[in-house]
Amino acid sequence: MTLGLDPGPVTSALALYDRGVGLCSHYRVENSWLLEFLRVYDAAPDDVLVIEQIASYGMPVGAEVFATCVVSGRFYQEWTRRGLAGEWLTRNAVKMHLCGQPRAKDANVRQALVDRFGGPAALKKGGPLYKVAGDSWSALAVAVTWADRLSLGLEKPSASK
Repeated sequence: MTLGLDPGPVTSALALYDRGVGLCSHYRVENSWLLEFLRVYDAAPDDVLVIEQIASYGMPVGAEVFATCVVSGRFYQEWTRRGLAGEWLTRNAVKMHLCGQPRAKDANVRQALVDRFGGPAALKKGGPLYKVAGDSWSALAVAVTWADRLSLGLEKPSASK
């Protein structure tokens, strides 16, 4: 299972993705809830938490970005202290993998995921992407990218760091 995480300063999005099954579940939750979830989640030894990494693009940032960096580290620490694999993946890596270009926008990433999961029907009631919204798209994109890259041999499963 790949747990894709799009962190935020107060709330974060989490997508649980299994390459053989597809999207298993997704959440947009308070960070305190997510920390507790990571403490008690019944993980398999090969489950991996992949967090969207904050990257600098030369522009000034505010307090929210720094708060997100802190909470991202807390998520990583909570997961890896259990001996589970934790990884980081930049947004540009996700864009390149799903869209083939770093200038892709969120709408392009979303469309790539919709296409991958069956087109517009995937968004309808009963479809695999029904009710995926907001930052859950980013969390799913991170999980899908990691799982694909792992299966292609572009990533190696790591032990906790």
